[in-house]
Amino acid sequence: MNHPIKSRSWLIAALAAVLAAATACTSSPAPAPQPNPTGSLAETARPGVLRVLAGSELQDLQPVLDDARKATGVTVQLAFTGTLDGADTVSSGRADGKYDAVWFPSNQYLRLDPTGRSKVLSETPVMVSPVAVGVRSSVLADLGWGDGSKVTWAQIGDAAAAGKLSYGMSDPSRSNSGFSTLVAVASAFSGAGAALSEADVQKATPQLKQFFTGQKLTSGSSGWLAQAYTRAEPGRVGALVNYESVLLSMNRTLPPEQRLTVVRPVDGVVSADYPLSLLSSSGPGERESFQRLAAYLLKQDVQQRISELTLRRPVTAGAAPAAGLPTDRRRELPFPGTRAVADGLLGSYQNELRRPSRTVYVLDTSGSMEGARLSSLKTALGRLTGTDDTRGVRRFRDREEVTLISFASQVKWTKTHVVPPSGGTPGPEAELASINADVQSLRAEGGTALYDSLEQAYRVIEGQQKAANDDRFTSIVLMTDGESNEGATDGDFRSFHDALSPAEKAIPVFPIKFGEAAVGQLQGIADVSGGKLFDGGGSLDGVFEEIRGYQ
Repeated sequence: MNHPIKSRSWLIAALAAVLAAATACTSSPAPAPQPNPTGSLAETARPGVLRVLAGSELQDLQPVLDDARKATGVTVQLAFTGTLDGADTVSSGRADGKYDAVWFPSNQYLRLDPTGRSKVLSETPVMVSPVAVGVRSSVLADLGWGDGSKVTWAQIGDAAAAGKLSYGMSDPSRSNSGFSTLVAVASAFSGAGAALSEADVQKATPQLKQFFTGQKLTSGSSGWLAQAYTRAEPGRVGALVNYESVLLSMNRTLPPEQRLTVVRPVDGVVSADYPLSLLSSSGPGERESFQRLAAYLLKQDVQQRISELTLRRPVTAGAAPAAGLPTDRRRELPFPGTRAVADGLLGSYQNELRRPSRTVYVLDTSGSMEGARLSSLKTALGRLTGTDDTRGVRRFRDREEVTLISFASQVKWTKTHVVPPSGGTPGPEAELASINADVQSLRAEGGTALYDSLEQAYRVIEGQQKAANDDRFTSIVLMTDGESNEGATDGDFRSFHDALSPAEKAIPVFPIKFGEAAVGQLQGIADVSGGKLFDGGGSLDGVFEEIRGYQ
């Protein structure tokens, strides 16, 4: 690890002494606050409550945190975010006063920013899981990799480039597992012996392009990626790249023909060490709660339970890992040395290395969208045409094909744009401005023929695929503020979808609920297509940005 834990036994003893002293000074314990499984936060700090901004995968620790509350009196309230977004929240100061601690899979990206680094007072690694490749057992046999214990990143890249290995991976601009994978392959392919540099990234670029030709699934979250893997047609996706713990946990429920052999490349990995980290803006009471919780989580029996529950590796000496977990360690591959290198690598992935996207936006411009709602839609979509997004989180990517469909009682118009690569003539700026001009031209009037318009989106994609004869990440985003009241029905759409080709059936629809949209209709569309329903009631800007991780 880059930051090994030292003298943990001394730390546990010291924290135990603090806990004992605090207990002795209290004549009668206050009632323990109740747990908060929903992730909502108290407006202000409360005694015995630790407000934690965390990676979404830590939901699996809730049973341990319930026991921690009983043992220590500390209630942990988790609010979930992506690791890189969370790092931005800390660095910008938006976490000050709202959260007492953060708990991401890794703090390595956060440490690259001096301001973010200064906002973390202390950190306690709690468990470890390296990024690995889960290969479907039948695919592993075809590749001739034996039991997978001697495979390198180069072999994985060669198999992907040859069309022998297809895989799913989460979006590195959103998910730490995806970012760690990107760093691992860049370090392995460049042969970097120290901190990853811009020169190393340039050296690795040809192999990185080959490696990412094998990526057939992308996702903003590990959970949705796992679901997409199980839904995929046999042979379409032969592997997943994710944390070792996620892959092993999936095997607990996957049918035998879909189970994964976990390959940990012998040339090195990037690991998550899940550091529970105290923010410098926290108060004295929250700091004591943090110490109590950290000491509890490092206890040997608790570490063993964490390992058995999550299939992550324990960090406390003497704590036995869960049955089936490897006990050996791969070498840790170098991480980027600066924030500029990290963000440059992410930008290269989005705009150059990965397969390009084909994205269709089906936009409700019925009469009910008049006024503030249409204004919000224009602002949210307009943000995706900005050119100040160095990490590639928001804006439409280089080489992306973007189609806008404006609909009400029927489809009003359909306009398609292809964003040129950066560095060429013309560059992406003019096309992004043209997309924004189309967005700002949206006008509200008419009824809501939702299903007719959605079917038209599939027809548009079919024509685009035939004309280009390409294989892009393809998705549909459906935004509506009402209920379909004209044209085709839910049953009609299901019949239409049943008749699609396997490739078209694999296109996910991401509906956005806005205003008085019919949740039942939108959830049904997400379920049929293998997509995911998003709620735009809080922030339409945020939802459009979040969906970028799935496109």
